[in-house]
Amino acid sequence: VGYPRMGPKRELKFALESFWDGKSSAEDLKKVAADLRSSIWKQMADVGIKYIPSNTFAYYDQVLDTTAMLGAVPPRYGWNGGEIGFDVYFSMARGNASVPAMEMTKWFDTNYHYIVPELGPDVNFSYASHKAVDEYKEAKALGVDTVPV
Repeated sequence: VGYPRMGPKRELKFALESFWDGKSSAEDLKKVAADLRSSIWKQMADVGIKYIPSNTFAYYDQVLDTTAMLGAVPPRYGWNGGEIGFDVYFSMARGNASVPAMEMTKWFDTNYHYIVPELGPDVNFSYASHKAVDEYKEAKALGVDTVPV
């Protein structure tokens, strides 16, 4: 929450571009992300922050992450339940050859943009992402106690 996630040398940006261009794998992208999260949590712990947040990292944006966590995936993305993978997640954000991306808009007239959830009577909510729990456990394994947000 409020802590930069791109990395000091924009590592996440370059890892995402490499993944989207097909030059690296999902595992490569996940490794860069895990290294960034680890570094952030350790920095916070080292300076004595008492309540270190987890579940603040996003590959694209936190609103999209919440949409994914709730399983609020529009039918056009062909998601059939279970954990939402990068294929559906990034299709929602960027579109693909067969479906357009979800709408993007500004956050309160700032330069920050987010993906607008498409909520309606045809959306069935379900627990579709274990990201919050996974990141909590990831930090715990590093010896860092966090508070999921």
